[in-house]
Parts: sequence; structure tokens; C-alpha cells
Amino acid sequence: MAIFLNTTLLSLQSTYPLLSFPFQTKLNNFTFNFSTNLHYNYPATTYFKRDRAAPIFTVSSNVDVSTSTTSFVTGWTEFAKNASGEWDGFGADFTKGGRPIELPESVVPEAYREWEVKVFDWQTQCPTLAQPHEFSLMYKNIKLLPTVGCEADAATRYSIDERNVTNNEQSPVLAFAYQSSGCYVAVWPVSEQGEHKLLELEHCLIDPRDKESRVRIIQVIRIEDSELELQNIKVFVEQWYGPFRNGDQLGGCTIRDSAFAATEPLKPSQVNGVWQGLNAVATFDNSQNIILQLKDDNVRQTVREERSLVLLPKQLWCSLGKGENEETFCEVGWVLDEGRTITSKCIFSSHAELKEITIASEGVAS
Repeated sequence: MAIFLNTTLLSLQSTYPLLSFPFQTKLNNFTFNFSTNLHYNYPATTYFKRDRAAPIFTVSSNVDVSTSTTSFVTGWTEFAKNASGEWDGFGADFTKGGRPIELPESVVPEAYREWEVKVFDWQTQCPTLAQPHEFSLMYKNIKLLPTVGCEADAATRYSIDERNVTNNEQSPVLAFAYQSSGCYVAVWPVSEQGEHKLLELEHCLIDPRDKESRVRIIQVIRIEDSELELQNIKVFVEQWYGPFRNGDQLGGCTIRDSAFAATEPLKPSQVNGVWQGLNAVATFDNSQNIILQLKDDNVRQTVREERSLVLLPKQLWCSLGKGENEETFCEVGWVLDEGRTITSKCIFSSHAELKEITIASEGVAS
């Protein structure tokens, strides 16, 4: 089944301080603007499974690379190489309990309704471009209208949500932590509704065994009176399809994945118990920077219990719970093999201020 979308560009024009609540600025219905000066040049060929290649583009930049730190060169530049490209796949929304949410009836083809087939998944594109020599990242979440059969040429965009990350006050992102592998965590403001605010915690995890396979799990968090509550969950399962082409060509029938929302969720026994692993950490306490690199810190141990987990398809889960000193942790995880997982976590203070972000490769504690 192919699913395709079209959309309106959203836009966020306010300036935000580093993550601290309540917000100082009223949010608009979001629209993200991209203004980086870049040029790209690709041959007009179709990209199928192949070796990863760095995107081909030139950048107008005032950054003097000779003064960049070793950490910047080896960290962000590698991240830019591994994150950039065309990422195609499928996306679905879930309730806070992990139940898949059907697509609006208005977008589902008549044939599906006649056959009484429920449709939960969007086919998606996520063209992504990170500048290798400056802190700048742009990507688009593109949803495609569902079609009957595999009709890549008939793809119609339903919506486009363009997002931009820069390390300055004009950046709409509140916090961004990255690994050279291409993994990242982004904290996005969504809206301000009366007495509460909404945030999106976007966790992007790349399979360490296959750099062309990744998941993005987005926890939509409601904050009221400094209390964090999980509102709903969005999941994208994506494959790298080729160098960055700004979404002008769809992977279509060559996508190496399929709709997943209605498939079996993770079994509790696969994630219950005591886990431990080396954590890469970015600390946002008193940080003046929006963008930080995740750096190896120490081995930590975590106890996970079924009652605190939201179990999802594709070997995924997420949770929200309380830790020491009334801290709140918002975690997601991906079981890669039996007894092996990759996790991502945002830790907030008792005042709903972001303290740190961690990504860890874990195994069952012996």
C-alpha cells in the first residue's frame, strides 16, 4: 500500500529562550522558516539501495573552519554526513496508551472504505540537510495522501512541516542534542493553550547495525503547573533512500519497509528488568547553547517495569515517569536484538526545565 501527502508550510516567528517555563513568548500556529543560503546539484537519476554518500552541495558560510574545535569537526561534520539525505518510510499517530489512530476519513480512498479496510499509516518523506561546517539543520516532514496500490508517480502531498535548527535566538527549536552517528533529540514548542503548554520531544535513533535505517519517536507532552503528562505519540519508521534532493523524488515501491501501525506491539518481557549501558550526555543546565553534542559520560543502570511502559510496534516503547528530586524523565527505546536496546531520554527538573538529554546503548544487566 502506498500513502501520499500535500501541505501548508507552518511558521514560528517568535524568539524563545532556552527551555524554561512558563514561556516568555506567545506561540503562533507553527510555521518554520528556512533561510540558509545553499545550492545543491545532483544527477537526475533514481536512487535505490547503495552505499551512503555525503550530500553534494556548496554553502555560503561565514564560519572559519580553521578555528573550529576538533569536537565540532569530528562531531557535527560526521553528524551532517549521516543525517543528511532522503529518508522515506511510514508514519503513524498513537494514543498515550499506544493505540494506533486511524487516518481522517476524508483522506482515505473510497475503495478502502468499501472494503472496510482501516488505514492507520501515512507514507512519508523526510528530506534532511545538515550543513557540515556550521550548526544548521533543515528537514521536512511530508505526508502523502493514501493511494490504492503502489503508485509512486501519483503521489500527492497532504502536508509539509518544515523544521529548522540553528544555534541562535531566532531558532524555533528549544534544545537540540546530537551524536556523530546521526542520532539526535530535539525539543520543539507546539502551542500554548490556556494554562498549559505543549512540547514535542523528537527522538531520532539510527540502527547502529544499519546506518540506512532509523526511527523517529515524538512524544507530545502537556505541561501544566510544572507537571508533565504524555498527550500522544507519533512514530516514523524510515529508510535512507539517497542523497538530499529536497523531496523531489519518492522512493515509492522501492521503500524497504511497510505500514506498521496495526502490527503487533513490543512484548513486555522484551524490555522488563534491569538494563545498563554507557550513556552519552548533553547537559542543558545553565547552558547558553541551544545545540550540544552528546558526549560519552558513564555507565548507568535503569529498572523498567511493564506498568510504566507504552508498548509500540516495530520493537519500540516509550515512558514518562518520576525520578530523584521530583525530576521527570521522558524516555523512548528501540529493542535491536534480544537483550540489546538503544534508548533516548529527556530529564526535566521539578520546575519543568530541561536538565539533560541522554542516548544510551544498553544490555540486560547481569
